[in-house]
Amino acid sequence: MATHPSWSSRMGALMRRQAPLMILLGLVLLFSFISPNFMTFNNLRLMVRQVSFVTISAVGIMFVMVSGAIDLSIGSQIVFTNVVLAILLAHFGVSPLVAIPIILLMGMILGMINGYLSIKLMIHPLIITLGTALIYKGLGYITAGGRNINGVPEGYKVLGQGYLGAIPVPILVMVVVLLVGAFVLGKTYFGRHVYAMGGNQEAARLAGVNVRRMRLLVFAICGFASAITSVLLLSRVMSGQVTTGQGIEFDCLTAALLGGVSFIGGEGTVFGLFVGVLIVGVLNNAMQLAGLPDYYQNLVKGAVLLLAVGFDVYQKQRRAKAIVARVEA
Repeated sequence: MATHPSWSSRMGALMRRQAPLMILLGLVLLFSFISPNFMTFNNLRLMVRQVSFVTISAVGIMFVMVSGAIDLSIGSQIVFTNVVLAILLAHFGVSPLVAIPIILLMGMILGMINGYLSIKLMIHPLIITLGTALIYKGLGYITAGGRNINGVPEGYKVLGQGYLGAIPVPILVMVVVLLVGAFVLGKTYFGRHVYAMGGNQEAARLAGVNVRRMRLLVFAICGFASAITSVLLLSRVMSGQVTTGQGIEFDCLTAALLGGVSFIGGEGTVFGLFVGVLIVGVLNNAMQLAGLPDYYQNLVKGAVLLLAVGFDVYQKQRRAKAIVARVEA
């Protein structure tokens, strides 16, 4: 006979859901004591502006992860689109009003290629996007010709370096992307279908969800988000560089997993994702303030990623055991 969850189990579930927020608050308090510069207004604004680029891409990858897939090519997509955008602006004199929509469309196409290949070849998106990551990065290097693309118009820097009052423009773009992502995933039929795919793809298909079309769309959204990041990063650096965006996918994955987005699919919220991004941002900022070399920072990031994956798997196993125990009771 099935029984209702006990008060202790409900409290345990609540604590697990709130764990990312508690970790974030704990880190903020810790680094506030360690570094007197951490809680200054300028440092906090700088930190949020830095995480804004990761957040935008992370919202895109969240759509893919919630649907039960993965995209490891977003950093390479940014490399490719960043170089192409720089060439359009600097070498061909294309207006940003024309060049930016072209790049956003290009990002969607690159994302859809990932989805299409995973459908047609029937290979897990993890393998597909590992391959396309190398292809997109290679195309970026070839397009750039092994050099930086300089000569981006001075007025273009407003997107990555400008302010609206005291708020940097990238933060405003990030807020819009977060709100749109939260609305689409939480308040629309499309969002419910994305969660259904991640929970049980075959059940979603039998319920009438067009799984193939949905796979293409979530990858297109991911590519679109990475293209937005590319547009802002070029404006930030003002030079098309093949190093721009490399490795951002690991920050996005770490943030998503820390924020409760399941590696297997079917779970996660945009709020939790943003909390995860802030955890990664706080760690990065604290390590930079401490003057840690890049290789130490990479070590910490790798360890955090492994812990996040392990915690996600642990939660899944614990919930599965709890369900079995209730059914057998």
